[in-house]
Amino acid sequence: MALKAVVFDMGETLIDETRLWERAADAAGAPRFTMMGILGGLAARGEDHRRVWELLGVERPDAIWTTEDFYPDAVPCLADLRRRGLRVGAVGNTLASAEDLLRDHVDMVGSSARWEVEKPASAFFERIVSECGVEAEEVAYVGDRVDNDVEPALAAGMVAVHVKRGPWGHLHDPPREALRVLSLDELPAVLGV
Repeated sequence: MALKAVVFDMGETLIDETRLWERAADAAGAPRFTMMGILGGLAARGEDHRRVWELLGVERPDAIWTTEDFYPDAVPCLADLRRRGLRVGAVGNTLASAEDLLRDHVDMVGSSARWEVEKPASAFFERIVSECGVEAEEVAYVGDRVDNDVEPALAAGMVAVHVKRGPWGHLHDPPREALRVLSLDELPAVLGV
């Protein structure tokens, strides 16, 4: 079957989370290097990144993504795929407010907060397929994390694409069945669209 939809993980796939974490460290009164070191340690140990607040002993501050946080290849890739006639989406384990940043660039957005289910749960990926309105094998799912993105997408019957960026993208080795890109500029050719 031909691809009809491409859905992206919002986080490190489309958005460079470095600035967000720096703003969060500043708001929490934590040194940026300490915050990044703890996040890296959690990633390397396969632990939930949200544990950073517990380990720092602070409440999670309000910090949101901004348009300046997009990777340079993100918005052009979304536009290119839409011009090629594909349905494009962005989803993530995020607050519902994160959807607003992507809404103008995609056909569909989804957040764990609004959907009331988080990746890597199969129900999250079933919801993606339902929102796309096509068969699972007609959906490509693009993400940086093997555990939260690539493996669950494969299990759901989707085409899975691993993008090697962000800490998880560099720490995780995708399974053989996954497609691989270093940049979203490569994605249309790798997908054959």
